[in-house]
Order: sequence, then C-alpha cells, then structure tokens
Amino acid sequence: MSHLIITSPVFQFNQRIPTKYTGEGEDVNPPLSIDGVPNGTKSLALILEDPDAPSGTFDHWVVWNISPSQNKIAENTVPGIQGLNSCDQLGYTGPYPPPGKPHRYIFRVFALDAELCLEDSSTKKDLERAMKGHVLAEGKLIGLFSR
Repeated sequence: MSHLIITSPVFQFNQRIPTKYTGEGEDVNPPLSIDGVPNGTKSLALILEDPDAPSGTFDHWVVWNISPSQNKIAENTVPGIQGLNSCDQLGYTGPYPPPGKPHRYIFRVFALDAELCLEDSSTKKDLERAMKGHVLAEGKLIGLFSR
C-alpha cells in the first residue's frame, strides 16, 4: 500500500493546532494538502479523531467521496459528504479537550478505488466498514491541542 503525505500550512506534524481551528476559536477546519494520491484513486476519505478523549476516541470529522483531484482542502470548507461526528452532528467540530495535557488530533486520509454509497447520517464505523478492501493508500497528520 502506498503512503499519502498530509500537511497543513498552519501547523506542523506533532505541533500545536492554532486556536482558530478549535472549539475555543472559530471552530472551522484547518487547510490541508494531500500529496501522493496513487493512480486509480476514485475518491478520498478523511477522518479526524482524538484518541486521548477521556471516554475513548472522539470523532471530530468524518468525510468521504472527496474528489481525488482535490489535493487541497481549504479552510472552512465541505470537501465531500460529511457524516456524523461524536457530537451526533454532521460536519467538523474542532478540538476542545478538557483542561490539562495536550491531546493528539489525528487527520487520517485514505485514497480509495471506489466512490462510497453511504447515507450522510453515517458514522466513522460505517465509513470504515465501507472502505474495507478499497484502500489504495493512506496517510496521517497529527496536531496537538490543550486548554
């Protein structure tokens, strides 16, 4: 499996996510760049999760059927079909951990050999099930945030 390279112009790997993109700020998604999309990719999917949440992994953003030619996801945009996050809301909800140690926020992007037929009320688990057997490449970007 090949590897996607996910970067952001507003924070580096394992560095602090600017407040603007969190629940303390404007709560909009940060801009992302995706490089290394393999030939044969029909769609991209994105999952943003916090594995350090006190009640278990918290899903902040679930998106699929992103065009593979879209190698940049602009700030405050809807790049594809959005599913339910852990707040039971469609769309992005920014980092807002309890006060204390920094949490890791993992942006995972997948190159798929198919477009997915999912309801927009789908969750991360639904997306992961639908992606099974279709992943050509994946990559991740980790950002940190604490209050």
